[in-house]
Amino acid sequence: MKLTWYGHSAFRIETSGATILIDPYLIGNPSWTGGWEGPAEGVTHVLLTHGHSDHISGAVEVLKKSGAQLVANFEICMYLVGKGVDGNKINPGNLGGTVDCGTFTATFVQALHSSSFGLDGGQNVYLGNPGGLVLHFPEDKTLYHMGDTDIFSDMALINELHEPKIGIVPVGDRFTMGGAVAALACRRFFHFDTVVPCHFGTFPIIDPTAEKFVAGLEGSDVDVALPAIGQTITL
Repeated sequence: MKLTWYGHSAFRIETSGATILIDPYLIGNPSWTGGWEGPAEGVTHVLLTHGHSDHISGAVEVLKKSGAQLVANFEICMYLVGKGVDGNKINPGNLGGTVDCGTFTATFVQALHSSSFGLDGGQNVYLGNPGGLVLHFPEDKTLYHMGDTDIFSDMALINELHEPKIGIVPVGDRFTMGGAVAALACRRFFHFDTVVPCHFGTFPIIDPTAEKFVAGLEGSDVDVALPAIGQTITL
């Protein structure tokens, strides 16, 4: 499995049979200035954890260019169809559900957050429940992208049901759990082989680095991967 980080919570996952973009914040992202066209090349699936602009800005452009399948909750799918995304290429779900994506499955799990998209005039469109996504691959380790969330005790159930070995974990504080709490979540509830911190350093009001998270996992058996923005690593 290859993983590329585009800053914030935007990742490209390449496995045998699928090339996936998760939360492709590729337009307006202060951390990523490389455009959306390159990350969109060869994409087969676009997965969205929730509807905030710092997670879906770029999704419409990628979906229209690539013809990829959209995997998201029902409200986000319908909202993006209204923005011109092909309604025949959506694969909607909701919390607790698992959808077949062809060469992998995606399970929608809980996240403690909110989900909406701001419109002109200060209005917000409600876009369903926020969530995390657990991806099961036949020939690769199970990956859990937590989305935006705080710690919650039912993470133990997610581990029991899915046994994820790769975790993508928000650590920036203010809008998600901070680094120390995120490290506690990884230690207490999971048996990850590798964790990749995200949702930090993008804006001045969230933590600039993942140092608190890294410090919180010192002495554990978990490998913390810290790719540079735009860097591809193998997991």
